[in-house]
Order: sequence, then structure tokens, then C-alpha cells
Amino acid sequence: MSIDGPVAVVGVGLMGGSLGLALQARAGVTEVRGYDPNPDARAAALARGAITVACDTLQQAVEGARMVFVGAPVSVTADTARAVLHATSDDCVVSDVGSSKASVLGALRADERERFIGGHPICGSERGGVDHAREDMFVGATYFLTPSEETRPELYERLHRVVGAIGARPSAIDASAHDRILALVSHLPHVVASSLIHQAAATVPHGREALRSAGPSFVDLTRVAGANPPLWADILLSNADAVAAAIADQRDRLAEVEAAVRAGDRDWLHDFISVAADGRARLRETPQDVDAPWRVLIAMANRPGALSQIATALGHAHVNIEDMQLRSGAGEEQGFLSLIVSGEGVAAAAHDVLVALGYEVHTEQVGIDA
Repeated sequence: MSIDGPVAVVGVGLMGGSLGLALQARAGVTEVRGYDPNPDARAAALARGAITVACDTLQQAVEGARMVFVGAPVSVTADTARAVLHATSDDCVVSDVGSSKASVLGALRADERERFIGGHPICGSERGGVDHAREDMFVGATYFLTPSEETRPELYERLHRVVGAIGARPSAIDASAHDRILALVSHLPHVVASSLIHQAAATVPHGREALRSAGPSFVDLTRVAGANPPLWADILLSNADAVAAAIADQRDRLAEVEAAVRAGDRDWLHDFISVAADGRARLRETPQDVDAPWRVLIAMANRPGALSQIATALGHAHVNIEDMQLRSGAGEEQGFLSLIVSGEGVAAAAHDVLVALGYEVHTEQVGIDA
């Protein structure tokens, strides 16, 4: 696929730079404009080939753009997104790549949320900066999208297609649900890793330093400790409620382990470790091969929030949408949304989810007459 017009990236670090490379290499984008308040970062992104035009101002970068990705720190994402929205046309979709979503969406007005769709690719590196950007960064990665009730369907369709084109697997999710999940699987691990390093380093006054005696398991477990302190301080604060709740839950679980150890309860500890082993096995499961494509055709009322409800419900049910096409039926009460999913089983699951929400749904194998 290709986009008819330039794409802008605001913030050209690791993620913004990787987006620029992927858009050119995989999505057929010929003009990627880049802006960063740091002129050295702009120059480095241009030299790296992550952008085709380095712009001195945000307004210069986004003027006439069909799509803008905001790669600014989470502490200023909402303000940056608002500036981009005010500087772009009514046909431009704006997204971001930050790891907390509800605070950004909550800071925007309803009319601003019509064109802003939160995004978060689940990939990256502990090494920051455009020098470490890769055009294959997003291949096979889950890429969360957080449409709101105000999201314009045609703009969501455009963003979904571009995310798929760069090799990622777009998945809609409610912003609050996203933040609770990421607090557990991303933000809490950074806290725990740093806490373990602090604990081990504090052994110096008592004799041999534990850090100098650590083996590979400790090194692996603490890989993310201390990564980019300014960035991660902002991330933890931007998702404060969910992070605090995850820390409290982890504290309670550790208290249970402590009680079992003190009580010498071997059976409890055996079960605790066995259940963790089962969970670890599920974590390491590889995705299933893509099956024959099936079409899910949905009669969709032309009302605000319909597409957001459909996409989010399917995302929460782990139904991956491989492609979508919107026929809005302008001027009519009802349009149609055509989704492509992988396999009859996934199509059946999508059918059940959507029928339960009250939609009229038809499924068929692609290329097979109904």
C-alpha cells in the first residue's frame, strides 16, 4: 500500500527513526518529514535515512501531511499532539507511540480525539537514539491502537492499513485496559529490575558485593534496570495509578511467598513454581501459522463510536484483523465494514463477539461464493 502524500514524524529517536525507515521500506512512503527539537537528532535522522526531509519547525514538518506520528516523551505527548492537530488539515490522522494511553486521550478534547488515535508498538530496544533504529523493528510485533468513541472510521482504517504495511499486527484496545496491562508486563518489570539492582548493590557494607557474584539468571532478569532514566521516570508517572496498583499486587504476592518460606510450606512453594512454569510455557508459545483468509462482513450503523466498538471488542477477544475496508454509506443510516481474518475459527470467534453486541454479521472464505 502507499499513502498519497507526505508522512511526518515528530521526535526522531529510536521509535520515530524506526518508523521513518519502515514507512519508506515497507509502506511505500516516499516523503518522510522529520522534526525534533534537538537539531543534532534531526541531522542524525537525515544522515541515517530515517527521514527524507529534516524540518526546522514542527509546523514545517506537518504541513500538508496525511499522517503524523508523535514520538515525543510521554510527559509532552498530549501537548505535542494538540499542536500537531492544530497545524494539520481535517484529513490528517495523528497518532503516537507512547506506552501510556489514557492520560493522553484524557488530556485531549472530544473534537481533537476525532483525528488522534493512540498507538503503541510492543517492540523496541534498551538502546535509544536514531542510530539504533531499524526498518524491521515492527515486523511481527503487536501494535496497539486505542480508538475512542469520537474516532473517525476512515482515519482509523488508514492508520490500521499503514501499521499492517510496516509488518506489525494492529490490535485495538481500550486505553485504560492498555495501561493496566502495560503496567504489569512492561512498567512493573522495570521497577522490579531496578529494585533488585539496588538490593544487590546494598550488600557492600556487609561484605562481598552481591553484584560481583551474580550469574546469568540475575543478569537476564535485570536487563532493563536503569534504562533511560528520564524516559522511564516520565512513563511511570504518566501511568501512575496502574503502576502503583501493579506494585501493590506484586508486594502482596511476595508476602505470600515470604510466609510460605518462613513456614517451611514446601507444597505451597512447589505449586507456586509449577503454576509459574505453566504460565512461562504459554508466554513462549509461537504464533500459529496464518490460515486461509476469511471475510467478516458487518452491517454497521453510521454513528460515532461504532467502528471503535467493533475493533476494540475484537482486539480484546484476541481476534487479529489482517485487513479492513470501510464502506460508510455516506448519507445513509447504515454502512458496511469488511474485515479479513486468518482462518475459519477466527472468523467464527469474531462472528460470535459481534452478534453478542447486536451486529448483523456474515462470514465467508475469501474467494468462495457465499
